[in-house]
Amino acid sequence: MRHGKKFNHLGRTPSHRKAMLSNMATSLIMEKRISTTVAKAKELRKYLEPLLTKSKTDDTHSRRVVFSYLQNKDSVSELFNNVADKIAERPGGYTRILKTGNRLGDNADMCIIELVDYNEALLKDAKPAKAKTRRSRRGKGASGDQKPAETAATEAVVEEAPLVEEAEVVEESTEVEDVAAEVADTVEEVVNVEEEVAEEVAEEEPTEEKESDESAEASEDDEPKKE
Repeated sequence: MRHGKKFNHLGRTPSHRKAMLSNMATSLIMEKRISTTVAKAKELRKYLEPLLTKSKTDDTHSRRVVFSYLQNKDSVSELFNNVADKIAERPGGYTRILKTGNRLGDNADMCIIELVDYNEALLKDAKPAKAKTRRSRRGKGASGDQKPAETAATEAVVEEAPLVEEAEVVEESTEVEDVAAEVADTVEEVVNVEEEVAEEVAEEEPTEEKESDESAEASEDDEPKKE
């Protein structure tokens, strides 16, 4: 009876099951992707991922421990020399299971299990995660006197931003004032020129009236002489 035995026996004896998982792990390390049933892939993931974590420490003890599971020198060399460099920055989750449908004949659930860092197509599509910013509504820290460092930093940034905007507005306003002053000066010059022209015209008009009066008087004086 299976009292307290939660793992999947896969219908095999213990020795057969260990040998099968060892061979599948070797194939996955060498080929980076294999096709199998979903049940075997889930058991293989539990069997292989601790070995991948062990490979991050490249020393004699780690190599001997991994070799005791895989029993294959080529796969151990591939794991420590190449695969370990690829997964160095990953904190777990080294494998991915992709279901491919049911198998003809026994209708078993089939899948592909692969090493995540060797699928270049999915790595290109993955977008970098955005940095999350936390905002706190609490005005004071735990002591009640000082504010947390995060809120203080955000307030400093918020205070600096309006100053920059105000400086830009002041510069724009000074430029507008300078332009307005230049326009006012030009308007004053035009007004002064118009006044001077008006004065000259006013001075010329009386002389023309005097000449017309003198000519009229001269014509009156000449008329009696002709009679």
